[in-house]
Amino acid sequence: MTRSIRSPGAGRPFLATTRRRFLQGAAAAGAAGAVGLAPLGRARAAGPKSGGHMVFGISASATTDTFDPGKVGNAFQSVMQYTVGAMLTEVDSDGAVQPKLAESWESSADATRWTFDLRRGVSFHDGRAVTADDVIASLNHHRGEETESSAKPIMASVEDIRKDGDHRVIVTLGVADADFPFKLSSFHFPIYPANADGSLDWRSRNGCGPYKLTSFDPGVSATFERNPDYWRLGERAHFESCELVALTDTAARQNALMTGQVHAIDRVDLATVDLLAKATGVRVEEVANKTHYTFPMRTDMAPFDDPDVRLAVKYAVDRESLLKTILRGHGALGNDTPINSTYRYYSAEIPQRGYDPDRAKHHLKKAGLESLPLELYASDAAFTRAVDASVLYAEQAKAGGLDITVKRAPQDGYWNDIWMQKPWSACYWYGTPTEDGIFTTAYSAGAAWNDTFWDNARFNELLIAARGELDQALRAEMYHEMQLILNQDGGLVAPVFANDVFAVRDAVAFDPVANNFEVDGRLFFERWWFEDA
Repeated sequence: MTRSIRSPGAGRPFLATTRRRFLQGAAAAGAAGAVGLAPLGRARAAGPKSGGHMVFGISASATTDTFDPGKVGNAFQSVMQYTVGAMLTEVDSDGAVQPKLAESWESSADATRWTFDLRRGVSFHDGRAVTADDVIASLNHHRGEETESSAKPIMASVEDIRKDGDHRVIVTLGVADADFPFKLSSFHFPIYPANADGSLDWRSRNGCGPYKLTSFDPGVSATFERNPDYWRLGERAHFESCELVALTDTAARQNALMTGQVHAIDRVDLATVDLLAKATGVRVEEVANKTHYTFPMRTDMAPFDDPDVRLAVKYAVDRESLLKTILRGHGALGNDTPINSTYRYYSAEIPQRGYDPDRAKHHLKKAGLESLPLELYASDAAFTRAVDASVLYAEQAKAGGLDITVKRAPQDGYWNDIWMQKPWSACYWYGTPTEDGIFTTAYSAGAAWNDTFWDNARFNELLIAARGELDQALRAEMYHEMQLILNQDGGLVAPVFANDVFAVRDAVAFDPVANNFEVDGRLFFERWWFEDA
């Protein structure tokens, strides 16, 4: 017995250099127009227009960036995967999962077997047809003992992947997973060609997505040209070509936008957002999303292996102050879990943790301590004004008996040399479309990106049970308990959720944006267009 999970639109098309040389030599784009905060998405008059060269200035990148979809570690890399590749599924602006390379799918009644019917007539950029073998190789890239993929935890429950003809793939899971199609929308799962031995040929950068990669200079830039054979031309991939430029410095990023050197940027400096919104030809956009700023403690290292020390650290931060000072109110309070009200199973019943130095001292005393010196590593690579936030945290924590020394780290190499290497550091998480996605990726025992190195038996038990639970009320209860366990026992300090605040030139147009990842789910090159193209 099977139950169909055929999404709306199945079976039919959807509507919907060096950095210095770049900054010195890019021509200014003249665009007049309105200023200030604008509504998300613009009404279409006669539909999107095709043409033009789109340049996006992005905040997160590194010279160690790779094209391997199993090692995507920042926004730059994820945008490349979404631009060159095509995933089986996609998350829309309502948070629902929609078909993409998979035209439709269905599951067994217990959600342990998923059958995906692939779109016919799709080819890679070199003209070769996309088949079930390529899908199998793309998924298997993240499976097995030898894989180095950070998506390994997501695929850990997969027992078998086989084909039924050239355009049908059947995935069998060891445990039920009601959200499995959501997970395949991730930047980890673009479809690339299979090698003769069944491994994945990601090195050729031969995708089947909207654009071809024409150059890639890690930590600097990537350029793309439109795929003339993309099956959604006329509905997507409106730009003739596009360019992704790494602008990790916030001031440089915003200046590039104001002077017309780029058409859009992410992570606007909230301290100057009002001034940016008044710039000629610029508009600022904002949407609540799942991005949260964090200070992960390694629970496998002293002193954070003591739950009372972890609680002391959590009570020593003034979240209201960080929301007001660092985010300028453009966000919401965090409660030491990655789940907020944008998720289906957010638990509003867990009391909001507040700034309480006396309780911090109480937990230090329970740990046998009167005071505690700590080192907090931070860089603005973690999030905008992460160093300022860390310094503020250190000042607040003094009243709770914590003597925090902020260690400022370089932006380049931060994710390799500091994050998950030092006992305590600043970080950010973009969230995932589902609770299970972020829990599995960041908090399941042994996960490659479990940056707190946390291992809670009850949490891990509930994680598996909730993943396959089809009774929605019972599933909600499980996710409530998981949020509570993480809030009380985890090594996560998540003081605030940040709204997605980005900015564009007035010529840039788009439909209502998705909030599963920053800036329209990082599909802006595929989904957006120029009004005056």
